[in-house]
Amino acid sequence: MYRLPCLLLAVLCLASPAFAQEKDAEGSKDHPAVPRMQNFYIANYENVDFGSYDFPLPNDQSKKVEGHYWLIEYYLKEGTRKPSALETRRNYQNAVAKAGGKVLLEIGDNHAGQLTAQLKPGGKDLWLHLDIANEGEVYSLHIVEEGGMNQQIELSASELAKALTATGSVALHNILFDTGKSTLKPESAAAIAPIGELLKNDATLKLEIQGHTDNVGKDKYNQALSERRAAAVKKYLVENGAANADKIKPVGYGKTRPIADNKTAEGKFRNRRVEILILSE
Repeated sequence: MYRLPCLLLAVLCLASPAFAQEKDAEGSKDHPAVPRMQNFYIANYENVDFGSYDFPLPNDQSKKVEGHYWLIEYYLKEGTRKPSALETRRNYQNAVAKAGGKVLLEIGDNHAGQLTAQLKPGGKDLWLHLDIANEGEVYSLHIVEEGGMNQQIELSASELAKALTATGSVALHNILFDTGKSTLKPESAAAIAPIGELLKNDATLKLEIQGHTDNVGKDKYNQALSERRAAAVKKYLVENGAANADKIKPVGYGKTRPIADNKTAEGKFRNRRVEILILSE
């Protein structure tokens, strides 16, 4: 959980408890980085760990962003002052600017309108789309914290063998470590198990275990971290009886072999990986 410094709060007024005519939808809440306009309540709410949204951009373009997704729809409380659509857009536009973000699209008039923006609260890549309708009485926020999906389906040993035969190497994104460390997370066991089974099934097979990082941090640190992580996978396999130590060669490449753009959270996620390949004699 992260918080945007009081920058947004200085521009967007939080709803007052005095206006309790309509209540927020059960289980709903404001996004921690984007408070609401005054006198509005949450009528509809969606919060999913992994989803996507097509964010409108200028010249009828759009960009699909994947990650943690929120939809928060606000309705004006009965009997309260109604802001114009322009007023609501300007509030969010100013808030984004004060937070160091950038507005990518802003269109509309006094009655309706849209705004697309990017923010980086706590170092996260956050996309925001504001859509105002019904003469300013209703507005919705589509928010995506850009990021990759936690892989749930593991490759079997036979599938892993086929992939290695076909391509020579396989990148695994579901072997996970504690942040900035080489300590394997418990959920990594399911992803490592097929590697062990593969080694048990073929007495002649030798594998190189590669560690790779994104570009966050200094080169020397990333290089050492990738080496420690590759070594941690080897240690796990040896200690769990999957293979003798001489059948596994751990190597670290740090950030030197990216497979995606490090400018996006999705790209960083793809670059943080363990890769395995068959060692030739």
